[in-house]
Amino acid sequence: MGSDCVTARRVLWVLVFFGFAVNYMIRININIAIVAMVRVPKAKDGAAAVVGQCVLEEQLAAAAANHSTTEGMLTRWSSTMTPLGTPAPPAGPGDGLDEGFDWDERQQGLVLGAFFWLHWAMQVPGGVLARRYGTKLVFGLANLIPVLLTLLVPVVAYWDYRALLAIRFLQGLIAGFAWPSMHNMTAQWIPPNERSKFVTAYLGSSVGAALTFPLCGQLIHTLGWESVFYVCGALGLAWYALWFAFVFDSPSRHPRISAEELTYITESLGKSVTQRQIPTPWRAILTSRAVWMNIVAQWGGVFGLFTLMTQAPSYFRYIHGWNIRMTGLLSGLPHLMRMLWAWLFSEVGDYLLRKGIMSRTNVRKLATFSCDVVQGLLILFLTFSGCNAIAAIVFLTAATAAHGSVSTGPLASMVDISPNFASIILGISGMISVLPGFISPIIVGQLTFQNQTVEQWQKVFGITAAQVIVCGVVYCLFARSELQPWNSPFGSDAREEAKNGDRNRNGVSRASLPSIVVTGSVHELQPLNEKGEITRL
Repeated sequence: MGSDCVTARRVLWVLVFFGFAVNYMIRININIAIVAMVRVPKAKDGAAAVVGQCVLEEQLAAAAANHSTTEGMLTRWSSTMTPLGTPAPPAGPGDGLDEGFDWDERQQGLVLGAFFWLHWAMQVPGGVLARRYGTKLVFGLANLIPVLLTLLVPVVAYWDYRALLAIRFLQGLIAGFAWPSMHNMTAQWIPPNERSKFVTAYLGSSVGAALTFPLCGQLIHTLGWESVFYVCGALGLAWYALWFAFVFDSPSRHPRISAEELTYITESLGKSVTQRQIPTPWRAILTSRAVWMNIVAQWGGVFGLFTLMTQAPSYFRYIHGWNIRMTGLLSGLPHLMRMLWAWLFSEVGDYLLRKGIMSRTNVRKLATFSCDVVQGLLILFLTFSGCNAIAAIVFLTAATAAHGSVSTGPLASMVDISPNFASIILGISGMISVLPGFISPIIVGQLTFQNQTVEQWQKVFGITAAQVIVCGVVYCLFARSELQPWNSPFGSDAREEAKNGDRNRNGVSRASLPSIVVTGSVHELQPLNEKGEITRL
């Protein structure tokens, strides 16, 4: 069963994992860098501008309790507020608070959101191109080109604000090919009962975020914000060299895969995945309830995740007054927990499937309940954490972690319902569910413009929580994760497909393997007899 210590699937998992880490590193490094890139006004006495709103309120309360609040002290505290009433963070070495760009909250929202302006439009083309040219090429270039562009960010930021928007726009446009293309490789390589675990590699994005925030915080503190983009670019180039050397689009194209592993993968996938080009059933896909339920689940979970991921650095800095290194550390922690939760949930999900304890549909619903409904409830708790910094980090960490079960939920479900067209389905889903990536920064920019207060952030998190919970409930009520009849033309021509299957590089003919036809869910793979008739297992 391909149980050697270092199998081709394990190597693939590692490189996919770090590929998504690079993908998110390039996507979010500016989220924390922008805190140091933007100028914060100084107080009248030349000191660092302000502390966070919650810290300021604690100082005022302590002073009032000690009966030491004099008119002069109140004047001094007032002078530590910006003219716009926005609390600013305390200064620190290398934090860049005394210099930077004069971008207001709306302009910062544009910088953060530009990545997503047409990111959504490349989702379906990414899936289509992966089916035609292979995931190795599409996913590889979808990471490599944004990596090269990130090296230009410091130059264009100093040159012109609009040039930075153009760079971020191009990064998002090209990176849009990446996510949907990977589902094509998953369908080609991974047996059905291993999909939950393999798809956790997609959550390399969480580890990318978990490492990016503290790494960038330290880089900014010691070397300045420009170093963030140079270091991230170098790491991305190193990943691409390994990807190019060790990844292949299918088991049959891998020159070093063992015959045992190849046979195991091929027999496990059976005839649910075809090796020949077949027409895409666009109408069936676009009218499929199974497809749209996954899109709904993804919209909710991604809206919550993107809001927390994109805005956490600004929230902790401007509300709780944390310096750049602490902001980086505590903004990254939730994403590490997200990866750990994804791994734990995938182990449970695959175990439930192997033992037949739960149906595939119910396993996917259980996972989606976690990544949507539970996440939404935790965001709701975050809404009312107020100035309690410990409660804020606990609820933000838990909410981000809860989304990790998406790898066992809608992400795996898209492969369940149609292995042949999983990349296209993920592309359609991504085209729609990526919209929160630029909708959320716009909402935050409007609500917090010149008004960085706890009350305004409560509105941000309240809107987010409502969407996440509603989407999760809808999925749990109406979704099904069964192989769809439009997945392939198998049936009357199944025997011909098996006989005429192409021979792989290791000499194993698909015609020598058991011929099966898909009649319903992935649990209902039926063998064909010599006459091409369906027999029972």
